Amino acid sequence: AIRGANLRPIEYHLPVASAQLKSCLLIAGANIDGQTTVHEPIASRDHTERMLGVMGVKIEQNSSHAISLTGGERLEAQELEIPGDFSSAAFFLVAGLLGAPDGLLIRNVGVNPTRTGLLDILQEMGGQIELRNQRECGGEPVADLFVTQSELRGIEVDPDLVSLSIDEFPVLFIAAACARGQTVVTGAEELRHKESDRLGVMATGLRVLGVSVTEYPDGLCIEGGSVGGGRIDS
Repeated sequence: AIRGANLRPIEYHLPVASAQLKSCLLIAGANIDGQTTVHEPIASRDHTERMLGVMGVKIEQNSSHAISLTGGERLEAQELEIPGDFSSAAFFLVAGLLGAPDGLLIRNVGVNPTRTGLLDILQEMGGQIELRNQRECGGEPVADLFVTQSELRGIEVDPDLVSLSIDEFPVLFIAAACARGQTVVTGAEELRHKESDRLGVMATGLRVLGVSVTEYPDGLCIEGGSVGGGRIDS
């Protein structure tokens, strides 16, 4: 049960990077007179900041991941086109890189830089990915993604890209299993605390398919090139 009250602006330090918690505080702050400031340990998705900015809220950010806004102003109604979700497009990206010799075009995908670490990782693995028709919708960068079947190679994933691709790692592990050589991911301990232990279940499933996987507390090492058939409990 929640009882409404007269809220006051605060300055808050998030214990972990959470776009959801940050969004709750910023939306509440937009309805309170005075300045609300949220400090993040690392940058998280910024969809809410962009949306509030389009609606007329003045938002200030600095290099130390502090986001401030002054609330109490009337929000301006908007008509917005919501771009396609990058996490959903990720499955088609990898499918195209593995099996589309003539190319696959995925239209109207949101390419917010706080979401698209997977693009950098796949390109470093040798994936041919082209961003076409780049534009902006409702404060969000959008593009059409054209991918072509590519010979992927294993890499050691840059830890700086982990937080920018955390929801896409399950499908990245599929790309790694089909790549030539070894792919190593560390710094992804958060995946153990999602709706499921995504590191554990992916390691188990890949082993069923004959893939050699070494499991770390915060990641996986995948030896690519040996995917077979099998029966997997999803």
